[in-house]
Amino acid sequence: MSQSVGGQAVVEGVMMRTPSAWAVAVRRPDGRITTVVEDQRSVALRSPVLRWPVVRGVVALGESLVIGMKALSLAARLSASDHGHEGEEGGDGEAEEELGRKEIIIALAMAVVFSIVFFKVVPSVVANFLPIDDTVLFVVAEGVIRVGLFIGYLLFLTLLPDLRRVFAYHAAEHMAINALEAGEPRTAAAAANHSRIHLRCGTAFLLWVMVIAIVVFAFVGRPDLWLLIVSRIVLVPVIAGIAYEVIRLAGRYGHNPIIHAVLWPGLLLQRLTTRPADTEHLEVAVAALDAVLEREAFNRERRAEAPVDVMA
Repeated sequence: MSQSVGGQAVVEGVMMRTPSAWAVAVRRPDGRITTVVEDQRSVALRSPVLRWPVVRGVVALGESLVIGMKALSLAARLSASDHGHEGEEGGDGEAEEELGRKEIIIALAMAVVFSIVFFKVVPSVVANFLPIDDTVLFVVAEGVIRVGLFIGYLLFLTLLPDLRRVFAYHAAEHMAINALEAGEPRTAAAAANHSRIHLRCGTAFLLWVMVIAIVVFAFVGRPDLWLLIVSRIVLVPVIAGIAYEVIRLAGRYGHNPIIHAVLWPGLLLQRLTTRPADTEHLEVAVAALDAVLEREAFNRERRAEAPVDVMA
């Protein structure tokens, strides 16, 4: 079960997700914690094909983006309101009051377009104008530019004061999941003894996307600029799927010294997207974890399904 728990930080809270549900816990302005739980049956459970290696990564990424956008919208609404009960469970559509289906699709499309243009197209165009004739050197230079833009983007985010609390909740999310995977009680005190770094973190996933892209694009070579740009866009799902498999293996074999050494750059990068979490943050993370695990247990009693891994 533990490897099937992932999540993300949201405004003044944490979202936790299992294969059949997700929950958001938010610290309201008056200090109370409100939780909202939603069922979410993964589309990967509908067909064995969708659980094939690489393919399941694309499915997982798409679902994570959609649920993440819903969770962010819900958390923004809850964190700005003093109304509501100590804990509440939303039915279908409860989490979509702030953003409707149309708005979520538009927001996701804008985020995806920005990511592809900034992290895929721009490095290719810049590298294309460098005085490099060798194809291998071109692909490596392109990859270095891409990783540099990614790290620079993260460094820029760390300068934004409003994101510091979000980064603390990101750490709390990791610490709560680490405690769960260690078999410890689901309490803030237990989570406080664990690392804010997690092997399946989305930050590490994005870094692997950048690195794997170098290898994949090496097979494409250096075609004309228009085809170069098209190839970078078309191959995004393939690269994301492969990166997902790397993160998935990391979650299972990350304690192996060799694998841990390979994963070290991604773990180090999490220092930028996490900040030390205190009891206030950890209580919220544990509340979200409790809520989603209870709903997952209830759903599994109703139907037996194959587990689906999610990113932390």
